[in-house]
Amino acid sequence: MGPRVAVIGGGILGVAVARECLLRWPDAAVTLFEKEDRLAAHQTGRNSGVVHAGLYYPPGSAKAVLCRRGVGLLEAYCAQRGITRIACGKVLVARDEVERSRLDDIVERARANGVPGVRVVGAAELRDLEPHVRGIAALHSPSTSIVDFATVTRSLASDATACGAEILLGHEVTGIRVQGDEVVLATRTADGFGEAPFDRVIVCGGLQSDRLADMAGDGPDPVIMPFRGEYYALRPERRGLVNGLVYPVPDPRYPFLGVHVTPRVDGEVLIGPNAVLALAREGYTWKTVSPSDLAGVVRSPAFWRFARRHWRTGIEEMYGSLSRRRFIAAARAYVPEIDDDDVVPGPAGIRAQALDIDGGLVDDFRISVRGHVVLLRNAPSPAATSALAIAEQVVTGLSDRV
Repeated sequence: MGPRVAVIGGGILGVAVARECLLRWPDAAVTLFEKEDRLAAHQTGRNSGVVHAGLYYPPGSAKAVLCRRGVGLLEAYCAQRGITRIACGKVLVARDEVERSRLDDIVERARANGVPGVRVVGAAELRDLEPHVRGIAALHSPSTSIVDFATVTRSLASDATACGAEILLGHEVTGIRVQGDEVVLATRTADGFGEAPFDRVIVCGGLQSDRLADMAGDGPDPVIMPFRGEYYALRPERRGLVNGLVYPVPDPRYPFLGVHVTPRVDGEVLIGPNAVLALAREGYTWKTVSPSDLAGVVRSPAFWRFARRHWRTGIEEMYGSLSRRRFIAAARAYVPEIDDDDVVPGPAGIRAQALDIDGGLVDDFRISVRGHVVLLRNAPSPAATSALAIAEQVVTGLSDRV
């Protein structure tokens, strides 16, 4: 009999880890706990669907290495399973010389990371690639693609269950207790409470990762701050304004990528996201407020240190959230034909952003190990792209302990 392994979290990372455990140890008893009634309910099912090529990440960083490995694994998996993936390409549009100068550094990073085909194009070639986009230059990444990560997650879950995994929906983990050589998980369901022992536990808790880590004795640092990203969508008759992904050149002073235009595999075209502090960890609208989640933000020294650094940006993002015109203006800066009447309200997602105690954003993936418990403490974008590679790394590290 192999090890008893529990995986907490039913997003793409948790499901990929459960599957990888059984590929590595076919006789393992793997149980996945998800508190919602479905898989991919939060970050996985509410992102833009971009399969990131690895343009921005510092060479040698976990993001860079795992993104590039993850892209290859994901592309092969989608081909094997017949999952739609569209290599639509991506342009980062420079509107002035300051932004043009930033492209050189991004190209250098992308090439160091092994991203194929990346190059800077001038205004005329940009117009050939994207006739309705305007800029003085752009970085073109022809290999960047799009996919539905919720579909990928469900396919990975089917693989895992076919190999013997048990996936328990509606099971919220409320406690993690080490008891000798075992880790006991306390759970809550609609029918009551329960406990079960495991040899190893892997926590892929996303928006709840710091709370689950605290249960496991790993402490509250880094703390998760929920940033809501809101989108608008182009009306169907205006979706032809872009052929592929159209992004601004990122500002190194700003922690997020800015408003971009994103086609999806179902044909929809999104504009966004902004980045505003959510009033609940799973609050996808301004109306969703969690007093306990807000109290956690207010009590966090990390948040106040972060806010002191970025308060101007925060105010601008809030204005963008409350003003449709201001939001659309950000996209119109490089797709000038977008009118206010061309868009309708779109979906929203929450990014689980980890902050260090000093208020700095944890930029890279962060995985910690405490005894028999492995914790994914920070897994922002490109975590979905990197999921199969992250699963490989986590299970490889766990192999030395099983």
